[in-house]
Amino acid sequence: MRRIPARRSVITTVALGLALATAPAVAEAAPKPNTNAAVKVDLTVQGPNGLLFKGKIKTKGHDVSTATGGTHKCDGTNGGANPSKVPTPTAALDDAARLNYFGWDGTWYASFDDYSVDTIKNVSGGGSAYWSISVNGTPTPVGGCQFKLNAGDQVAFTWTSF
Repeated sequence: MRRIPARRSVITTVALGLALATAPAVAEAAPKPNTNAAVKVDLTVQGPNGLLFKGKIKTKGHDVSTATGGTHKCDGTNGGANPSKVPTPTAALDDAARLNYFGWDGTWYASFDDYSVDTIKNVSGGGSAYWSISVNGTPTPVGGCQFKLNAGDQVAFTWTSF
């Protein structure tokens, strides 16, 4: 009678071994692409009296700090606009300002989870104008920390009167 448990043990081991050997391999999850990889964009800042800045900027979404608005994320996840971090127009403006030694300021609106760009290179919109944001000639439908930029995009901040 002792042979039966031993035989069952051998049969169970062989069956389990065959099952494991012939089971399909578990596919590893594909690595997520880096959605916040730096992209190079063409940035233009057009003031009421002419061009204030024009250049190629390499940017990705990041925290932004302004004197008026404080420090907040500006990486495309603002307001749930994108599921992961991406380059944004306001992050591009911030990078251009830092690299080219000019200032900008903006008010943070928690209800929009975004900045309103108020001043660029000491030019303020004030009560009669604002800084509009467009990408590839089209005004952005969301804030500058929410819109996803792609490599080669034409980004413009334009002083626009009411």
